[in-house]
Amino acid sequence: MVVTQLSLEFRFQGKKLRGFSCELIRSPHGVLPESVLTMTCQVAIPIFLSGLGMTMAGLVMNIIQHWPVFREVKDLLTLVPPLVGLKGNLEMTLASRLSTAANTGQIDDSQEKFKIISSNLAVVQVQATVVGLLAALASLLLGAVSREELDWAKVALLCTSSVITAFLAAFALGMLMVCIVIGARKFGVNPDNIATPIAASLGDLITLSILALISSFFYRHRDTWYLMPLVCIGFMALTPLWILIAKQNPPVMKILKFGWFPIILAMVISSFGGLILSKTISRHQYKGMAVLTPIICGVGGNLVAIQTSRISTFLHMWSIPGVLPLQMKRFWPNPCSTFCSSEINSVSARVLLFLVIPGHLIFYYLIYLVEDKSMTNSKIFVLLYLVASLIQVIILLYLAEVMVRLIWHQALDPDNHCIPYLTGLGDLLGTGLLALCFLLDWFLRSKAESAGFLELASVPP
Repeated sequence: MVVTQLSLEFRFQGKKLRGFSCELIRSPHGVLPESVLTMTCQVAIPIFLSGLGMTMAGLVMNIIQHWPVFREVKDLLTLVPPLVGLKGNLEMTLASRLSTAANTGQIDDSQEKFKIISSNLAVVQVQATVVGLLAALASLLLGAVSREELDWAKVALLCTSSVITAFLAAFALGMLMVCIVIGARKFGVNPDNIATPIAASLGDLITLSILALISSFFYRHRDTWYLMPLVCIGFMALTPLWILIAKQNPPVMKILKFGWFPIILAMVISSFGGLILSKTISRHQYKGMAVLTPIICGVGGNLVAIQTSRISTFLHMWSIPGVLPLQMKRFWPNPCSTFCSSEINSVSARVLLFLVIPGHLIFYYLIYLVEDKSMTNSKIFVLLYLVASLIQVIILLYLAEVMVRLIWHQALDPDNHCIPYLTGLGDLLGTGLLALCFLLDWFLRSKAESAGFLELASVPP
């Protein structure tokens, strides 16, 4: 398929047309029309791999919650969702930007490719460093409600661990995203379908592992008072270097100037999910919360990131910023048209929705095989869990359709502004709905046990 783009520029002096220029761009690397089967295969395999990564992350979470540093510094648990959510705020956004650049032929030239990749990675490092510090401060603020006084040693540990974790995870995942997008381009696979799920496949596991190791290291050396502030300041001091590298690409530099609000607001939204996690994870009726939280949050975030990236690429290829195509003129589309029409974005929404139940059943069964003591075997809970995960994804996919239209109408790039909000909402919805599932299951089982006890007591001797 050859993509043809016609660019016209008219020059006026007063009300008179003084000249015009015409540019015809033909790219032999356009995205081929995808069948439902092709789309399903390209999406299902990365989603399954990412689910395995999130399953591993859940198992790691179930182990590290009992480590001394997590028992002593409770705010670390509040910090988990916003730090893990950075993959949605930063890496998935990076993957979506690079996928759009690949599908529109921007990285076909080797010199342009290097400039786009290096500037994007530099911007991600700046954002990770700053947001890592802000996530720690938000965690401290949310935890201050139940704490009488601040322990400055714990504050330093939390801030240093958060900044280093965000920095190292962003660097590792950023390099991975670059390799995936370039490889997908080389082998003729649409990077929109695979880049964002693979970002999540190792994102949760890498972030949790780094956070656990870094925080444990500083916890063991907490008596060396100057170590944590010195390391934290050292990582922050690298920020001017990343800004200097980002300046070579003005469009990417614009992200650094105006793209802070989405990732900071998404981080705050995820922090409320972290507050729910920290308040429920140690209670008996929420047994298994630590294992399932990364999965329900991650699967929802992955699916909505794929859909957002696909819609964004569609708009970049067939429209210009600020102008919506005829079939997308309505800002608040009918939910039926979002999931039931014959349009390409509706077809992809149905494919993604179809993957929710089978995916969660597979991941739940794998966790049950490995951690049967940490999981409930209640059929009621499994049903509630599947319904909750379906509700979460339906809400997120519809919001993706609405949000991309609104953002594009404002002449902004959905790759930068939509994915952070949606993955942050995915974390909050996932954690809240999961806690509600445990609560309802506990309530129904308690009621059934009480009814059985009363029935047994009413039987005459």
